[in-house]
Amino acid sequence: MEFFDQLQHQTSDAREYLLGAPIIHAALAGTASRAQYIAFLTQAYHHVKHTVPLLMACGARLPERLEWLREAIAEYIEEEIGHQEWILNDIRACGGDAEAVRHGQPALPTELMVAYVYDRLARHNPASFFGMVNVLEGTSIALATQAAGVLQEKLDLPAKAFSYLTSHGSL
Repeated sequence: MEFFDQLQHQTSDAREYLLGAPIIHAALAGTASRAQYIAFLTQAYHHVKHTVPLLMACGARLPERLEWLREAIAEYIEEEIGHQEWILNDIRACGGDAEAVRHGQPALPTELMVAYVYDRLARHNPASFFGMVNVLEGTSIALATQAAGVLQEKLDLPAKAFSYLTSHGSL
């Protein structure tokens, strides 16, 4: 089985779980509040700020047989640099306190997700990182543009409040 097919198969339950999240349903239905959107962005910030360090750790720990992944990781790092700042800009555009988010702490589930991935990289298989990436990025690619459009209309927010979602939806 090809790597991508194996990844899709092994992450199908996690992708379905994420798609069932109440905030995703509320965003797509147009019932999410501005506070809920800011809370979503806050947790997104607290995991996205770890993307580049996690990619670096993953690349550094790959065995020689997976050398072909290093170039892809290097390209991905270049693409991901600064995305956490987009999220803070979106929070500001919503009227939220971006600096409080920057200096704040993540919710426990976000902290545990990030810690789990660091642990997997350090103690298990560094390629396991791609499971989380597949779930989070794959879901955002599928739904981000649609959710941004609904939220922008229902919450009467400027387009600059959705740079994170629209950038991922355009992937």
